[in-house]
Amino acid sequence: MTIMANAAQKAAKRLLRDFNETEQLQVSIKGPSDFVSQADLRSEQTLRQELERARPGYAFLLEESGAQGSENWSWRFVIDPLDGTTNFLHGMPHWAISIGLERRLSDGGSETVAGLIYAPAVDEMFWAEKGVGAFVNERRLRVSARRELKDAVFATGIPFAAVAPQHRLAFARTLGTLMPMVAGIRRFGAAALDLAWVAAGRYDGYWELGLKPWDMTAGLLIVREAGGYATDPAGADPRGTGDVVAANPHLHPRLAELVLDGMAAATRSI
Repeated sequence: MTIMANAAQKAAKRLLRDFNETEQLQVSIKGPSDFVSQADLRSEQTLRQELERARPGYAFLLEESGAQGSENWSWRFVIDPLDGTTNFLHGMPHWAISIGLERRLSDGGSETVAGLIYAPAVDEMFWAEKGVGAFVNERRLRVSARRELKDAVFATGIPFAAVAPQHRLAFARTLGTLMPMVAGIRRFGAAALDLAWVAAGRYDGYWELGLKPWDMTAGLLIVREAGGYATDPAGADPRGTGDVVAANPHLHPRLAELVLDGMAAATRSI
């Protein structure tokens, strides 16, 4: 965890400098509404160099560079060097670095044993180790205790142009059903921080479809170590499907049910 924290803090120094000069950043288009900046690439390079120096032989799964290292890895870092890139490029201080550490299991699967999400603009470092608990800086985290949908605030990611039509329709169906039932729904544009905020009890739950492993690997562990549930809508591992429902234990079953209903309605409409 110390190695991961040091790497994130080193990458954050350059990101903060770039964040204060967003108008000068060189930006290329990866796809509709999906940007990659020089800041992303520099952050990823710094993170890999620092982690590789401390843990030679570990593999990497990186947002910008893809899989690196042996295919038969025993340990792997899963990294989003700048989650919330669009916020970053528009001068909004809601973005983060996300690092997860996976261990290969004897059956060929893997488990996440450590996760870190660092929000440099507000100097909040969310972190967890399997079986140890979840923290923000030095304070222990617990998910919220709310039991009723009418009192709950949920987070989500509103699909953009590059998202598959079925996911856009499923989101619309779920949102339309959920909105009248809850105290509020938020879309802040950084999946890793959405999960961290569920762990901190700021959100009562979060759902999103079609995420990538680097968006969620660290955050899933942090939610679970804070006492929450983090699965896909059917209860499986989100790392396998890309679909996430995270919430406190009271609200998770109902939120998962509503997301499943939205997905089923979308399938029937196509």
